[in-house]
Amino acid sequence: MNVAELLTISSSVVPEREALVFEGKRIAFERLAERSNRLAKAFQGLGVGMGHRVAVIQVNCGEHVEACFATAKADGVYVPLNFRAKADELAFMINDSEPSVLLVGKRYVDVVRSIRPQLKSVKHLVALEEPVKGWVFYDELLEKSGAEEVFPSRGDEDLFMLMFTAGTTGSPKGVMLTHNSFTSYILANVEPADPTIEEKNILTVPLYHIAGIQAVMAAIYGGRTLIVQRQFEAEDWMKLVQEERANRAMMVPTMLKQIMDHPSFHQYDLSSLQVITYGAAPMPLEVIKRAIKEFPGTRFINAFGQTETASTITMLPSEDHLLEGSPEEVERKLKRLTSIGKPLPDVEVKIVTEEGKEAAVGEVGEIVAKGLRLMKGYWKREEATRETFRDGWLYTGDLGYTDEDGYIFLSGRAKDFIKRGGEMISPEEVEQVLMSHPAVDEAAVIGVPDVDWGERVRAIVVLKSGQMVREEELIEYCRQRLASFKKPESVVFAEELPRNPMGKVLKRVLREQYGQPVQSKA
Repeated sequence: MNVAELLTISSSVVPEREALVFEGKRIAFERLAERSNRLAKAFQGLGVGMGHRVAVIQVNCGEHVEACFATAKADGVYVPLNFRAKADELAFMINDSEPSVLLVGKRYVDVVRSIRPQLKSVKHLVALEEPVKGWVFYDELLEKSGAEEVFPSRGDEDLFMLMFTAGTTGSPKGVMLTHNSFTSYILANVEPADPTIEEKNILTVPLYHIAGIQAVMAAIYGGRTLIVQRQFEAEDWMKLVQEERANRAMMVPTMLKQIMDHPSFHQYDLSSLQVITYGAAPMPLEVIKRAIKEFPGTRFINAFGQTETASTITMLPSEDHLLEGSPEEVERKLKRLTSIGKPLPDVEVKIVTEEGKEAAVGEVGEIVAKGLRLMKGYWKREEATRETFRDGWLYTGDLGYTDEDGYIFLSGRAKDFIKRGGEMISPEEVEQVLMSHPAVDEAAVIGVPDVDWGERVRAIVVLKSGQMVREEELIEYCRQRLASFKKPESVVFAEELPRNPMGKVLKRVLREQYGQPVQSKA
């Protein structure tokens, strides 16, 4: 099934319902389908055809959504670029993906001009918000194009999107996702548009990220109104939820925390929110516990996945967030809140040891997945593809273990695991204990080289405003709650943790800043 059909279906079922709300503009499903047809015809006029790439560098906006579906209709390959990338990174991604058409937001015109001589494949530069001399103007493309239906021929196993990984180590890799990567997930997990059910979905996650694109696909197929936020800002988000009466939101943990920490948090009416899905980075237990209290009546869902798996592969459903029942049941649910739930029905997930055998209950191993919607591989990276796919299984690089009920718990990234004197230490386990301390706001744990032990445990801690705690106190706090070899042997206090745009802590940066050996105490 071609991605474009998701819009075709919903525009037929709920044509007059608002599909997009963006900074005062409101576009109905019928109008969105028409504009996507016009743009698809325009792309064809620019030479876009079977497998040709169309790239975009722009923050979240309605044009982003239109271009995505128009590219699908024109049988092209969509390439959403990280709008936070520097000039060299941007040039690399463009030259690697070789688009013939590049759509550019106003704030990125200068950087694209600066790298233009390097961009050999780009034949047409399209300005998105206002005309640029010598470039094609987006609005004029639509005005001059016909609105007749464009029928794509590509589908299922054909390449539809190149989405670049964050590139925290080495150059970004283009993940090859097919039409099936999106439609199989949507058809298996999202109810189609219904004229009798109206929902509004606030979109905050950037559209160069798999979670953002999948949120768009789910909303369009489900006939939900997409309330698009250009970039996340906590108070603007609360205003949009209150004004538009949004029902659904997809967030990363840092966004949820920033909202609850905002001084105006309790001044806004956020009671319309029925579902908050979170993911893309580990959720601290204290944050989700607080959110459950602060958003009474809202259902929470933890979605775990990555670009290579075309988004969610495991889910902790809303019922596991209800902290009700006997003390024993509440304790069990609190434990499960630190898990990523169970596999979705359209994908197989298991945990394997270093020897490739399936791990026993409680045994840490690498999370692997198999299914029709996983990536085809890495663009122009055959060796990296072979390393990631083994015997039909995609090796995610995430470590975890299962409990006796089949819930999966993360233990960190394979490359982040700490090996101390032959013992394996999960950074996330230590981080969760540190963040349960009343004075600690955030914590990250790394291993630092050591002649005697191989590695030793160092914690980088951000304290809550106005709080004070000594290094020795935190080490003792962890010693009382963890096996002794897991406790931090050094604690560094920092103003903030370095994070990527999706809220994941950059352990590589921390190792560069704080990787010096632990000094033995006299």
